[in-house]
Amino acid sequence: MKLYIKYMVSLRCKMVVQDALDSLNINYVGIELGLVETLEKTSDDKRAKLAEILIKSGLQLLDDKKSILIEKIKSVIIDMVHYSDELPKQNFSDYLSEKLGYDYTYLANTFSEVKGITIQHYIINHKIEKAKELLLYDELNLTEIAYKLNYSSVAHLSNQFKKVTGLSPSFYKQLGQKRKQNLEDL
Repeated sequence: MKLYIKYMVSLRCKMVVQDALDSLNINYVGIELGLVETLEKTSDDKRAKLAEILIKSGLQLLDDKKSILIEKIKSVIIDMVHYSDELPKQNFSDYLSEKLGYDYTYLANTFSEVKGITIQHYIINHKIEKAKELLLYDELNLTEIAYKLNYSSVAHLSNQFKKVTGLSPSFYKQLGQKRKQNLEDL
């Protein structure tokens, strides 16, 4: 049986869910971002207790089909942008359709209706968050970051970065370096 969990977006969230499942003696096969696969059907009582535990940690057990689909979309995007070594070279629309088994138009319309933003904007926001992370690590230059995040050019990445953050990538990187220096002076 599959359980879908909202706001489960990090490895720490997975650990919280694992602890909750263990405390309720719910046997599971695997835990992924937004999804837990159990060995057997979970009783209504255990399901209610799990929902209660998850709420305290800022997570939410999902029941309706639209919410479950939205979480699947978000999970695929987060996994693709933050946890894959390389972004897929195919269109994101084709990638999502293939991964989730739905027509992209249906996915896009459902996502926009529920979240109030397009899938494309959601992907851009996550790509910019990843770019910010990579800039602060200071291991890759902007050209390498643009390539890693599948941007057509450094200019394209820079324009989107500025639209989302209000700062240029180089200025953002300088701010991060100044902050590190200030912390080292303490």
